[in-house]
Amino acid sequence: MEIRSINAMRGPNYWSVRRHKLIVMVLDLQEMEERPSDKVDGFYERLTTMFPSMYSHRCSVGEPGGFFQRVEEGTWMGHIIEHIALEIQTLAGMDTGFGRTRGYGEYGVYNVVFSYMEESVGRYAAKAAVRICEALISGDEYDLEDDIQRMRELREDDRLGPSTGSIVAEAEARGIPWIRLNKYSLCQLGYGANQKRIQATVTSETSSIGVELACDKEDTKYLLEQAEVEVPRGDIIRRERSLEDACRYVGYPLVIKPIDGNHGRGITVNIQNYDEALEAFRHAKNSSRSGSIIVEKYIVGEDYRLLVINNELVAGALRSPAHVIGDGKSTIQELVDEVNSDPRRGYGHEKVLTQITINELTQTIIKDAGYTVDSVLAEGEKLVLKDTANLSTGGTAEDITDIIHPANISMAERISKIIDLDICGIDIMTTDISKPLSETGGAVLEVNAGPGFRMHLAPTTGLPRNVAAPVIDKLFPIKGDTGRIPIIAITGTNGKTTTSRLIAHIAKMKGYRVGYTTSDGVYIQNRLLMTGDCTGPSSAEFVLKDPTVNFAVLECARGGLLRAGLGFKKCDVGVVTNVAADHLGLKGINTIEQLAKVKGVIPETVLPDGYTVLNADDDLVYDMRRSVDCNVALFSMDENNPRIKALQRLNGITAVYENGYVTICRGEWKMRLMKAEHIPLTYGGKAKFMIQNVLAAILAAHVQGISNEDIKAGLETFVPSASQTPGRLNLFKFDKFNILLDYAHNKAGMQALKKFTDELDATVRVGIIAGIGDRREEDNNAMGMIAAEMFDEIIIRQDKHLRGKSEEQLIKMLDDGIKMKDPKKKTTIIPSEQEAIKHAVRNAVDGSLIILCSDVVPDALDLVKDLKAMETKGELHLL
Repeated sequence: MEIRSINAMRGPNYWSVRRHKLIVMVLDLQEMEERPSDKVDGFYERLTTMFPSMYSHRCSVGEPGGFFQRVEEGTWMGHIIEHIALEIQTLAGMDTGFGRTRGYGEYGVYNVVFSYMEESVGRYAAKAAVRICEALISGDEYDLEDDIQRMRELREDDRLGPSTGSIVAEAEARGIPWIRLNKYSLCQLGYGANQKRIQATVTSETSSIGVELACDKEDTKYLLEQAEVEVPRGDIIRRERSLEDACRYVGYPLVIKPIDGNHGRGITVNIQNYDEALEAFRHAKNSSRSGSIIVEKYIVGEDYRLLVINNELVAGALRSPAHVIGDGKSTIQELVDEVNSDPRRGYGHEKVLTQITINELTQTIIKDAGYTVDSVLAEGEKLVLKDTANLSTGGTAEDITDIIHPANISMAERISKIIDLDICGIDIMTTDISKPLSETGGAVLEVNAGPGFRMHLAPTTGLPRNVAAPVIDKLFPIKGDTGRIPIIAITGTNGKTTTSRLIAHIAKMKGYRVGYTTSDGVYIQNRLLMTGDCTGPSSAEFVLKDPTVNFAVLECARGGLLRAGLGFKKCDVGVVTNVAADHLGLKGINTIEQLAKVKGVIPETVLPDGYTVLNADDDLVYDMRRSVDCNVALFSMDENNPRIKALQRLNGITAVYENGYVTICRGEWKMRLMKAEHIPLTYGGKAKFMIQNVLAAILAAHVQGISNEDIKAGLETFVPSASQTPGRLNLFKFDKFNILLDYAHNKAGMQALKKFTDELDATVRVGIIAGIGDRREEDNNAMGMIAAEMFDEIIIRQDKHLRGKSEEQLIKMLDDGIKMKDPKKKTTIIPSEQEAIKHAVRNAVDGSLIILCSDVVPDALDLVKDLKAMETKGELHLL
């Protein structure tokens, strides 16, 4: 068994538009193709023994035990690996249930697809499932426990914490998109200029001064004391000689602790006399970096946490640190094991409660109490094992929201304003939270910025509280606000880059601050910030993260969709220009129908009140309307197309090329925008494929609410050039010849380019072409055949983007295609693109047209610009 690749889908994808988190593993099982499960001796018995819980897998049978039935009857190992990957994740506490195994298009090679909760766990599960299956086939022993524990650890390392996760979940429930900005808990809610940010429970609206105050115990206590809030009387000292006066001022019992202490180090509580205070002072001094020591009144009572969001109390909890209670027989270790056996306790945050671990701090606490882990506690004796009551260290919480006294509620809300925190946790020590602190002698111990939500979301006892909801209410106070910006997504085989650029230009003319992605880079407000093929999900996220952008235009290509899915979950407008044979035979996509399904992901992600813009002249594109849950708008080069007429009769929106005009129709009413010949992009109406791109762009802009006047202004000012449309019909006029540079790189693109160049005046047409390494042999042959019809002379070059094939192989494929069409065609082979261009220029005759089909546009553009500069200086003859 060989794993060829493992990819993680993070957004809508070819396999599922709705299930975004999928692992896609390409698995070579040729050696097992003749040995399905029923042909491997003892396989069924070993599988059912290792995974009895797999009985719940229904599989295609549709009932419990269905998968085991398939295994017994005989099924392929790829299918079994899919189920193992799902089951081991479930055993590790991550219950996922979606899986598919499909042929890759090669004998014995499969796409094994299954869902995951955390990507690192999904990738680990893929590899582990293969190892397990190999062990089951060979009959070797295999210990699952190491894999299960490792997956738990990976989950805890990578998952969002309970607080951040709850806010993100609440945002998702309201249709607010989100992006994780780092590997910790910094997340973006909403897109572009409308985004808000959270880091755990600190938001982009949290006061930095408030956070600084909350982190300074001395300043917090001073402000609260000045505001007549009950706080423990205390003093801060640095020298031993100040201790006696401080004890006298505060009064016994005392707490003495370092001002900069943590994890309970250096803290002594319930100090009753000066001798104990002196010992505690020295202990605290040893644990203090600054040397500052707090001498504070020891408050008797229980530990309460009050949560205030947007200056309103939303929840309260009684917290108890991890502890055990003796039975007179069991050791402390045995008591801890008994507590951990509670099914509600799990590893990290996987369950309501966390298992108690005996770490260095716990051992110190046990030692300070005069015990070891092997000591037996007396019956009824309580031993606290942690210095805090956090649930993450094994503590428990009881919801007490409904019994908090109104005076304490008012006090908590007032404190949030005094410290100036939009989200704060207030720690209170009191004997009875249902009575005012003034009556119980209780006090406010601490004010926390970024308080944890877990104790309120999933208390050990009491009512869970949705404390994430008020956070979202504060960040997005307008009802229905999802923090989105308009997103127009474009896909197709040809024309998508030009269409994307034109839509972005029109939106810019409207006044939007546009971010857009293309196959040559990412642009933010027309500034190129990333270069290269930027049509995948990472580039889309780059735009959607940018806080200056309020309109996104995203080109989405096949490669990114198959590698990781989309970089967004929903768009407002989805455009499909066309579907033609290209990139077939790659990544399991072997037919044009499969390619259409890949492209069809875009219209399927359009919001219900949005529009998918489809090419009515393309059967495969037109059929995409059947699987969408949104409005449909159509464009066509033929106003009499029956599909256009049918939608117009339903009062739908269309765009057509009619009587020389590009026209938008609402129902059967026409709104003519411009004559196509007056649109610079169409080269006087000669470039028919550009007219088709224009129709797609104006229709997308129209349904997005951009006025016809702004659309027209965009069309008039969008001039085909190396700056606005690099590599797309860039015509350079020299004194005696012209050079046309275009990105045509497949059969359909070359045919469209031929129709255009056939209408251009030229004494001789010289073509410079190259094969494409990730295309089939027949695709490169076809390019050669079209070139033989298109050009009088052909130069074959091949120095870049070999993509798995050799230079010689690609040159031969093109040459074979040329000879199939015209064995006598004048053909020259010059592998270097630069040398090929220079050769064509040196040998150009008057009135000739050199047509350069380049797949590395920037390099070719730079050279042609240099040649033009040489001509201007009168140096071209020196070439």
